[in-house]
Amino acid sequence: MHLTPAGTTTKVTLRVNGTDHHLAVEPRTTLLDAVREFIGLTGTKKSCDRGACGACTVHVDGARINACSTLAVMQEGHEITTIEGLGGPAADHPVQQAFLAHDGLQCGFCTPGQIMSAAACIAEGHAGSDEELREWMSGNLCRCGAYAQIVEAVRTARDHIAAEDRAEDAHA
Repeated sequence: MHLTPAGTTTKVTLRVNGTDHHLAVEPRTTLLDAVREFIGLTGTKKSCDRGACGACTVHVDGARINACSTLAVMQEGHEITTIEGLGGPAADHPVQQAFLAHDGLQCGFCTPGQIMSAAACIAEGHAGSDEELREWMSGNLCRCGAYAQIVEAVRTARDHIAAEDRAEDAHA
């Protein structure tokens, strides 16, 4: 068995929110720590650090993952999206807009992970009903208990995205 001594670094290029970041990290550095500590994007939250709360949810190649449960070196060559990259410079993502409109947050700590998970649920087609949405979002915990507002926000965003898709189809 080959063990890497502490302090040894590995070069890795992470593509985060459309920008390449060339880093030298210890091989055991999590994606969460690389994003927060090396790249400086602190919207992705560090909470349980065990993959149990969802506060660190990001998208990798469009799929949601807990950034605390994967190593940064494993994500080279993949497209990583954090909460900072979800919307665009001109407008927030519909899920972000809906969270604000429906007060889908209280203290706000879990909000980035909730939004990232909700956007993925909608894109994956797992937001057809409130029950389905609750099941697929069950890995994202909110200590404040804003679950009713979160479900309402995701429902609104889902319907908004579906209406935009129908409008695009009509113009095609």
